[in-house]
Amino acid sequence: METNRRIAHLDMDAFYASVELLRYPDLRGRAVVIGGRSVHQPAVQHDGSRTYSRLKDYVGRGVTTTSTYEARALGVFSGMGVMKAAKLAPDAILLPVDFAAYRHYSRLFKAAVASIAPLIEDRGIDEIYIDLSAVPDDSLAIAQRIKQAVVEATGLTCSIGITPNKLLSKICSDLDKPNGITIMAEGDLEQRIWPLPAKKINGIGPKANEKLAALGIVTIADLAAADPTLLQENFGRSFAAWMMNAAHGIENRPIVTESEPKTISRETTFERDMHARRNKAELSEIFTELCAGLAKDLQRKAYVAYTIGIKLRFDDFRIVTRDITLDVAINDASKIRRAAGECLRRAPLDRKLRLLGVKANNLVTIETANAEPTQDQLALGW
Repeated sequence: METNRRIAHLDMDAFYASVELLRYPDLRGRAVVIGGRSVHQPAVQHDGSRTYSRLKDYVGRGVTTTSTYEARALGVFSGMGVMKAAKLAPDAILLPVDFAAYRHYSRLFKAAVASIAPLIEDRGIDEIYIDLSAVPDDSLAIAQRIKQAVVEATGLTCSIGITPNKLLSKICSDLDKPNGITIMAEGDLEQRIWPLPAKKINGIGPKANEKLAALGIVTIADLAAADPTLLQENFGRSFAAWMMNAAHGIENRPIVTESEPKTISRETTFERDMHARRNKAELSEIFTELCAGLAKDLQRKAYVAYTIGIKLRFDDFRIVTRDITLDVAINDASKIRRAAGECLRRAPLDRKLRLLGVKANNLVTIETANAEPTQDQLALGW
């Protein structure tokens, strides 16, 4: 057992909303939603007070980018249509998105963490993985130091999960939000992780979760106890194997530092909209060529990928993505085609397509991937 491997996942708490509350502290404790199109900035009155837009006054299309925990308690979450959100929380405050401000605070919190633990994998504007294996402090002490550094640098809180791998740490950072610390010890898998819904595993999306539920698999414990043959028949060999490993806490992806590329992708926009069934042969050929091109890019740069994904843009400009994380990293064209095909089978194909793309992320060098895992690494996540 590789007891010194400690991977943290740090997730900023309601990041965009929290940044806005620094600017508008009078909104603390209130239901606030950020998103939509052409949302007005708060208006300053003669007495210095502000008036804000309300969800109930919003007209038009657009989606919510994020919301405060008070708005989430009313059922409003990120990615929801603003008009739908307005029905759930009509009196909630609506603020416009300010990505410049969010990027500024993102840089601040990441620099603060790097001053304590520099081995960081950047996963986006509001989350990072941190390799704490070589940090001498115990897990609780280092988590508290990191959280304090983030508060001092930004005025914002974060939640941290610490386990032996990225998959479990991602789950744990969400268990005690907001402003939480969750540290998993050996033997905690069955008690802390297995009772959770299967969809808590990053990579099991809504469609896969629905399919699992139809098979009577609701919790991670159910998934861990599932018949592997049943999973293969319904999800394909690669995705079934990945889900089984994930349910048992098995995951050995290394931290990919900021100097490494995050994603390599190939995509094409069609000259005319393509129908998934009527143009199946042509689309299949294009899809195969994209996968072959992606494989060449990976091989040329000496990388392999643990995660393969697809991107679809439909004739209504809606974008859908799907991805699959594999147990073994790949850069072979046929294997990429097979993994991307499994993603495609999980995507809705009810409209004509304008764009088709394939991507590879969770990249590691071929040299790293070829390093033989120890037997302890192959144990049930510990």
